[in-house]
Amino acid sequence: MKRIAPIFPVRDVPASLAHYARLGFATREYEHGGYGFAVRDGVEIHVGVPSQSGPKPAQSSAYLFVEDADQLAQTWLAAGVDVHLPEDTQWGMREGVVIDPDGNIIRFGSPLAAG
Repeated sequence: MKRIAPIFPVRDVPASLAHYARLGFATREYEHGGYGFAVRDGVEIHVGVPSQSGPKPAQSSAYLFVEDADQLAQTWLAAGVDVHLPEDTQWGMREGVVIDPDGNIIRFGSPLAAG
């Protein structure tokens, strides 16, 4: 295996891609519509409008391992994104959360400083 990309179900691909652009991702919509791509620092997220004939999809989530969760949170806040600020966890990470307009969750974290 080489990589994995979560696929987030969304109602409006252009609106979703605009959200991810605010998070600093390079985005592009699939030329035939209904699907799009967001890429940043080797991380890739796909967004797509679910099929009307299939079961209703649940919201999805992804975890981003980052160098500095606080710095990323401040960057996203400055871009006007609603960020749940990072907190220290019992498992040794400092984690924050961003929820996209469709309820998909991106949890992001960095290791706590040794001390």
